[in-house]
Amino acid sequence: NVSLGRLLVAATSRGVCLVAMGSSDTDLTRALSREYPSAAIAPDTGALGQWTKAVLVHLAGREPRLDLPLDVQATAFQWQVWQALASIPYGETRTYAEVAASIGRPRSARAVARACATNPVALAIPCHRVVPSSGGHGGYRWGAGRKKRLLERERRDGRDRQDRQDR
Repeated sequence: NVSLGRLLVAATSRGVCLVAMGSSDTDLTRALSREYPSAAIAPDTGALGQWTKAVLVHLAGREPRLDLPLDVQATAFQWQVWQALASIPYGETRTYAEVAASIGRPRSARAVARACATNPVALAIPCHRVVPSSGGHGGYRWGAGRKKRLLERERRDGRDRQDRQDR
């Protein structure tokens, strides 16, 4: 079981605004400050604990769908792409071109890739499930190695879940 590194879950009073993975708490805190330069950053005193637990349960493969209240800024196109990503089943992938076609914009694969790259809530919006048509895993905001490990973990967990259902 390969580690994905450190995890940071941040929220506003309206919902989760950042789910990030990194090598150290310092790197993650810096990333949070860059993403929200005007925010007053403080440790959790409320619902964040349950949202963080939901992310960890999801990462452990015990809950294939991660459904969190989100508070992220996005264009209409980004939301359209992100909703399409949320419909990709756990353990499966789609190409950027397939996602573009699924939202009725078949010539927008590059824009889909850009929407994935700007996704601030890893796992909650599963941009790691989108791969290049040419093969391989492609890039990932939180590191290509993490993307590869996430996809391998989801495929394995999906096979294990199917095996248990088949018994």
